[in-house]
Amino acid sequence: MDGRGRLLRSVNGSMTPAFAQAHLSSAPPTRGFRGRAFRRRFRFPVARIASRLPDGFGTVMTAALFAATIGFGIVRGGHYEAFIAKNGDPLHYVGRLFGFGVERVTITGLGDLSASEILATGGIDPYTSLPFLDAEAVRARLSSIPLVKDASVRKVYPGTVEIALVEREGHALWQNHGEFFVVAADGAVIDRYRGNRFNELPIVVGEGAAKRAVEILARIDEVPELKPHIRAAVLVSGRRWSLKLANGVDVKLPEGDEGQALRRLAWMIRDQKILDKDVLAIDLRLPDRAVLRLTEEAAAARADMLKVRAKTNKGNPT
Repeated sequence: MDGRGRLLRSVNGSMTPAFAQAHLSSAPPTRGFRGRAFRRRFRFPVARIASRLPDGFGTVMTAALFAATIGFGIVRGGHYEAFIAKNGDPLHYVGRLFGFGVERVTITGLGDLSASEILATGGIDPYTSLPFLDAEAVRARLSSIPLVKDASVRKVYPGTVEIALVEREGHALWQNHGEFFVVAADGAVIDRYRGNRFNELPIVVGEGAAKRAVEILARIDEVPELKPHIRAAVLVSGRRWSLKLANGVDVKLPEGDEGQALRRLAWMIRDQKILDKDVLAIDLRLPDRAVLRLTEEAAAARADMLKVRAKTNKGNPT
């Protein structure tokens, strides 16, 4: 009895199946074999990955995260732009700290280009360091200059850059549609005319004149005494050349026999002083004669002279 007149009974014996089922379902989960297997399944791969990482990996990652955070703050705060303006690219800044700044640049093969143009195009300035200078990229930029036929760039440690250039030679100035271009002997356009650099080059004018300039300039070279008198050679209708002389006189040359006509012109200038006369144009297209076009005043004076001569001849018949 339990002290109150009730008989003690076994708990298990009086538990109904439904109660037992509810009791089991509310019991805490077991920590037996299945729980240990579950933990091992997720613990062992992590352990294997961790064992493969180098010593200090965690420290490095922490430092990297710290540096990234600082860098983000610097960029957002505008300090990065100020640093770039003062010190240049951070990589080149580090290279200079270790003593590999570019101290000297040697350039060979300069002709019409200047050293400042080469350095500016190549991207080399006082902030550049040798380890982080991309020599191939510099070479590609220099080769993009129309006047540069070939370029090579070499880094010589600790602080020298050697640049070797092969420039294209300007053969003539080509005037087309009011613009001037520098052309090579094969007629390829090298560059736009940019001032006094190519003033000594002969001038050719007209559509297609750049490709054919070598022809007429070779003929003129055969009569060097004409060169001081010639200001430009003009290609007419893609077929024949005319010359514009320094005093404004136009000289029409025949198609295909310019050499003979140029020698005749040289003789007329030298022996007949043709440029001292009131002449506007000289037509040398006929092989046996030269046709002159006079100024209006000279033409009127010539007409008056011919009239007087005609009257004189009429009054004095022979």
